[in-house]
Amino acid sequence: MIISLLGYMGSGKSHISKNLSQKINFTLIDLDQKISEEHHQTIPEIFQNKGEIFFRKEEKRILEEILNSEDNIILSLGGGTPVYYNNMEIINEKSKSIFLRSSVKTLTERVLLQKHTRPLISKLEDSNVPEFIAKHLFERNPYYSQAHFTVDTDSKSANLISDEIISLLKI
Repeated sequence: MIISLLGYMGSGKSHISKNLSQKINFTLIDLDQKISEEHHQTIPEIFQNKGEIFFRKEEKRILEEILNSEDNIILSLGGGTPVYYNNMEIINEKSKSIFLRSSVKTLTERVLLQKHTRPLISKLEDSNVPEFIAKHLFERNPYYSQAHFTVDTDSKSANLISDEIISLLKI
């Protein structure tokens, strides 16, 4: 079984996927990390050196490779992954998808703590981040909402969220 975690940056995909993979003993794969390792560059470097179109094509190729695996995997997706090509359709066809839903307030608080590592917001004034996130969420929610399950993450620990996912999937 493959469990795909999706959601906006700051929704807890990386943190929750680590917790969940330990609890149920599934292999953890972070899609952005896999792309980065394969190209020996960080995601911001790939965007800068080769452009977003190249990145999105590689993201789709590597996503499909992972989703064709027979292994038990927790797949942590990039925030934009479900939005491009027919990725969301493939994700739902080949895995159990979980949308980690967080409020704009929660997302803002979390991403501002790591602003320098987030290329999408690193150059924004802090005061403009909530509006940026709200606009992006509005655009991405039609894709995110296609997930098999939605788990709200506001004010919840990774442990509690992982338990909720285990319960939803009856693992």
